[in-house]
Order: sequence, then C-alpha cells, then structure tokens
Amino acid sequence: MSVHRRTIAPAAVALAAALLLSSCGSANSASADLGAKQEGTAPNGAKINLTPEQNRITTPKVDAIAALVPDEVRRRGTLRVAADVGTIPPLGFYATDDKTVIGTEPDIAYLIGDVLGLKVEIDPVSWENVFVGLDSGKYDAGITNVTVTEARKEKYDFATYRLDILGFEAKKGGSWKVKGPADVAGHTIGVSSGTNQEKLLLAWSEQDVRNGLKPVDVKYYQNSSDYYLALGSGRIDAWLGPNPAAAFHAAQTGETEVIGTYSGAGDTVLGKIAATTKKDNGLVGALNGAINEAIRNGSYAQVLKRWGLDNEAVPTSEINPPGLPKTGN
Repeated sequence: MSVHRRTIAPAAVALAAALLLSSCGSANSASADLGAKQEGTAPNGAKINLTPEQNRITTPKVDAIAALVPDEVRRRGTLRVAADVGTIPPLGFYATDDKTVIGTEPDIAYLIGDVLGLKVEIDPVSWENVFVGLDSGKYDAGITNVTVTEARKEKYDFATYRLDILGFEAKKGGSWKVKGPADVAGHTIGVSSGTNQEKLLLAWSEQDVRNGLKPVDVKYYQNSSDYYLALGSGRIDAWLGPNPAAAFHAAQTGETEVIGTYSGAGDTVLGKIAATTKKDNGLVGALNGAINEAIRNGSYAQVLKRWGLDNEAVPTSEINPPGLPKTGN
C-alpha cells in the first residue's frame, strides 16, 4: 500500500519564536536555542524540519479498521487528542511559528487518524489535564508519551506504539555513568513531578537508603528552560526524562550527553508508550488496528526515522500489555 505525504498549508514563520530548548551552558552560551532555526538534528543524524510546513507522512484509510471506531466518534468525524506539548523535542513541541504542534507524537496521531478516516484535532494541555480530559470524555485519546502502568490500566486502555526508554542527561565529558540505583546515590537529580521517571527515581532512592547508601536529592522542574539552566549551573548533577528528548538536546548542544538509559517500566518489564483512552469506551481496538496497519505498511517506520527514534520502534501494537508494576506506597 502506498504511503503519501500531507502538505501543511504555509504559515507565517516567526524565526524568533523560542522553543525554550535552552543550552546547558551559561546565559551567554550561543548554542542550543532552536528558536531561530529552521532545522534541527536528530540523534540518528537526520535533519528535522522545525517549521509549520511539516509535509507529514500520511497513509490511506482502511475501511475494515475504521469500522471499529465507536459510532459516536465516527459520526463526529474527528479524533480529539490530548497532548502535553511543551518544550521536549522531538516528542511534542511547537514549530517556529510558536503555534503549530509538531513532533513524533503528533505524527503518530495523524497516522492513526488517516487509517480511521478521522480528522485529528490535537489539543495542547498540561500533563495532568491529559487524564482529566480523558476521564471527562473531552478527549478520545491521549497520544503524548504515556507509559503503560498497572495502576493506569485500572482506568484506561492502551494501544502501544513505542518503547519507553528513559535517559539520564548530564554535562558532557564526565566519567559518571548510570546503570542502576547505586549509581545515583547521593547525587542531585532533576525530574518532573507526576511522571514515571519520578516514581522510578524515588524507588531507587529508597533502595539506596535500605542498602546503607545516601538518598537521591530529587529536584523538581516542569520546564526544560528551568532544568537545563539548573544542569548548566551545577544545581543538579543530571536530569532524568524521556531518552528521545535527552538525546535530541545533546545532539543540538554538544554540551551534554546521555550517561545511562533505563526501561520506563523498571527492571522487570519492558516499558511501552501507548495511545491512551478511557477504559471500556470501545476505542482501543480501533487505535490498535490503526497502529498495526501503519507498522505493516511502513509509514510508522518512516515517522520514527524522521525524528531519529528508530531504536524505539515496536514490532506490533499491543492492547494493555504488562506495565510498570504497582508499588506498596
């Protein structure tokens, strides 16, 4: 089946629109601010288009899979998608016009919409409001780097589309490497609250204390401009976040590096990122079918390669696979 490209209508490109992906250097550092750039570099070396004219990968509608869409959504003709769009290229961020949503996650959402014959409407919201919107029915799906967890499976259904790999990002040139809990003992590490990264980091810190080691000094940041400033000034030793964002930032700046990666579901489960929908609302089968069609026809692989995430591809989309286990607290 052929794969086409969607051409986005030209928009005024404001070259000074900041993406807020700041350098880890001093305030005078000239590197890493993508705000005035038309193009970035993915970790795999691919050039990334940062403008509103995305020329996205598209794929044809498949009637048999579209028939799986619940009647209400099919009649409406739109797929309402919640996305935590911040400053985390290449997952979800704003183009140079500071309003067009671009990145891996939007591209996956558009592929799903293509297969299902639905117009995709992406609503940029804060992380917590992704789930609030799913609970209320405001959104049909969240396609925004959501990790499958056993706790979340009680309220949501999942159709996986990418591996969940976390990355520890630190200043370049050091000898410190992170392979497990003992390696972070006594270090000051930044993380975003309410994420699985936070959950894993706190669990590691508790394990360190049980083993007679120093706890992790956890610092919380929500904006990349803040945590990269903290990293550059030495207020934190490392940042723990999605590996795609860490690797992308390191590729732009040349000032940081990923010093360790880890499964987003811990050491017993391979972490998976998934399209998320309210439990038992009937949509997960259609999402799963659409993702598997994109995998089958190659459009999925093209999207991941476009953003430098080839190494996080899944061979097939799964519905509600094992996720990050529950903890006792």
